Amino acid sequence: MKLVTFVADGREALGRVDDDGTTVGDLGAVVGDRSLLEVIEAWDRLGPAIGDARDLPVVAGARLRAPIPEPRRDLFAVGKNYREHVAEFGRSGYDTPQRSEDLPDKPIVFSKATTAVTGPFDDVESHPAVTRELDYEAELGVIIGRGGRGISRERAPEHVWGYTIVNDVTARDVQRDHKQWLLGKSLDTHAPMGPWAVSADEIADLGALEVSCTVNGEPRQKAPVADLIFDVPELIRVISAGITLLPGDVIATGTPAGVGIGFEPPRFLRSGDVVECAITGLGALRNTIR
Repeated sequence: MKLVTFVADGREALGRVDDDGTTVGDLGAVVGDRSLLEVIEAWDRLGPAIGDARDLPVVAGARLRAPIPEPRRDLFAVGKNYREHVAEFGRSGYDTPQRSEDLPDKPIVFSKATTAVTGPFDDVESHPAVTRELDYEAELGVIIGRGGRGISRERAPEHVWGYTIVNDVTARDVQRDHKQWLLGKSLDTHAPMGPWAVSADEIADLGALEVSCTVNGEPRQKAPVADLIFDVPELIRVISAGITLLPGDVIATGTPAGVGIGFEPPRFLRSGDVVECAITGLGALRNTIR
């Protein structure tokens, strides 16, 4: 199922998107005023009812928000998780230590503040008073369904509710100068998410999904999820080893090569640029830099 959080006629509600991704059906009669986060928490009961619902009222003029517009806590995110991106990052001079092109032997996990989350088609603030080196990162987002701690690789798929797209927008100069990633990754509106949250049962082969990104229509990034250095089960195993994952947690799994710092000279985003991040079967984000 493809689920969305939408705003129409002054109210925010949960909807189900049809198979071709063009029509939103209002799920109010099925789930009441519950948010997607609340629905995920009660998925065993509400999931079948949502799937069986027919003749949902069509929502006209819906504006999509992020599927989980206000996560209960920061997003988990993973750095340097595609081989070619490790190389371009190492060559860029923005890494610590500089020019480190060695593959990580353990996942590099950081967080993005909840206030960075914004909608799939909303504008992204350029924050000119804070950064002059704004970059894009198209990523697969994993949405946790059943929480837990000490989750094994083998049991990890049982804890995945579904998937979405995240653009891990990054202020590279802030990331570099502070020698850590939280501030450079967490500026307001710097985590566009959506357009849908797609339940895991719709994805037959996660590795076959292709992550891509264009800037003003120019192709920049393109790679299959199979190219991840640390796959989704391993990320869940590592993160949950001592941290309890909660229903609705989002893990942004890392970005392929082709980001702005990978060019010589770097090609940073500017006001008016349009960034589109897409993943097979998960739709596309389209955000304008303002």
